[in-house]
Amino acid sequence: MFRWWVSSLQLLELFVSSLVHLLFGFYIFSTAVAGDMSQTINDLFFKPNLASGLQNDEVEKQKSTIFADDLPPIVLVHGIFGFGKGKLGGLSYFAGAEKKDERVLVPDLGSLTSIYDRARELFYYLKGGQVDYGEEHSKACGHTQFGRVYEEGENFDPIFGHYPEWDEDHPIHFVGHSAGGQVVRVLQQMLADKAFKGYENTSPNWVLSITSLSGAFNGTTRAYLDGIQPEDGKSLKPVCLLQLCRIGVILYNWFDIQWLKNYYNFGFNHYNMSWKQIGIWGLVNCLMGKTGPFASGDWILPDLTIQGSIRLNSYMQTFPDTYYFSYATKQTTKVMGITVPSGLLRIHPLLFIRVLQMCVWRYPPDVPPPYKGYRDEEWWDNDGALNTISMTHPRLPVEHPNHLVVKDSECQPLQPGIWYYKIVEGDHILFIINRERAGLQFDLMYDSIFERCRKHAFRKKPTMPNQLSQ
Repeated sequence: MFRWWVSSLQLLELFVSSLVHLLFGFYIFSTAVAGDMSQTINDLFFKPNLASGLQNDEVEKQKSTIFADDLPPIVLVHGIFGFGKGKLGGLSYFAGAEKKDERVLVPDLGSLTSIYDRARELFYYLKGGQVDYGEEHSKACGHTQFGRVYEEGENFDPIFGHYPEWDEDHPIHFVGHSAGGQVVRVLQQMLADKAFKGYENTSPNWVLSITSLSGAFNGTTRAYLDGIQPEDGKSLKPVCLLQLCRIGVILYNWFDIQWLKNYYNFGFNHYNMSWKQIGIWGLVNCLMGKTGPFASGDWILPDLTIQGSIRLNSYMQTFPDTYYFSYATKQTTKVMGITVPSGLLRIHPLLFIRVLQMCVWRYPPDVPPPYKGYRDEEWWDNDGALNTISMTHPRLPVEHPNHLVVKDSECQPLQPGIWYYKIVEGDHILFIINRERAGLQFDLMYDSIFERCRKHAFRKKPTMPNQLSQ
């Protein structure tokens, strides 16, 4: 009888979680479509002045050229289920934060592809050319070696990148949200290892600074709550939220409706899962877990388990000439020694149930812990998606140099090679999608990030925008 009640509660929780995620996804998608339709109607009845538009475009091009030479770009890298500029209509994943600086790029990477694949995509987005996932990796995971070609507008050469001059003398600032922070770290390690064919001069110094917003450095216990087996950190439970997600993603790619994929793409085009390429039997094989990214484990969730993060961190370094800063979010507090959610009314409905569950998560007693010295209570503080202990700095399997920041003045001047981190009250999506949720805190945080990039994190004294106009 007891087991029956437990199973019933688990099914009820799965139903509620699935419904909330589905409704939120529909809300985001419909908002994007409605925004595009409104813009189309507005342009139809109120045609903009063409000459003025051309003139403004010319000014923007000239300004971009100046800034490309004098200001390192700030690249905003989205997290899981995220999207870059050009997807979901006029919606901004970073809630318009990219407008706070003159030289910001927002790449659109695979939203569910592995950390490795996304790092490769990010490199070619910036340098240009066709994405090369690497022959060995592609064969092992069962997908094509080459992906999309990054270009910028129809008037540019097909191999044109968004910052082709990128090198040690023209480094970049990166700001990553959630899994985006780990993507940038993997990319920097690839640059250090000279992992890109045809680019033998890469080095970690191509990265000037890394700022992480709720970064997934050490994994999350939510991955197990969503359906990853704690035993291996890879396989899925037979009935869970991630199984439903897996089936939905496979069908989305199989039906291959182009206008839908223009709005949002999970990033698995290199797996060739379209009905035109694999047919009915190919779909059956994907659904049964015999082929595709979910069969090979080449997708993002295994990378977000504690075991997966340890595998990634085991070969990644913190480099001595790069500046590192992270914001770790926390939507929990302690009452009489018990960890409970804080600010219940401020927790997004998408994350509400998971905040509660992560507060009381315990690793199964019959399963070996993910690392020596693991303690459940250290992982109870969370933001509904990630554990706060995971977001501060890389700490597994080896703790990297770090410093807790209470006031920004404490870390001036900034020293490279150290992870400065700050604990921020908020849930996992407080600083993305909806600017109004964070209010003044949104502007204060992003202003401080951009100011740090422009005034405090540099190898050569930077030229500021106001100096360029003088």
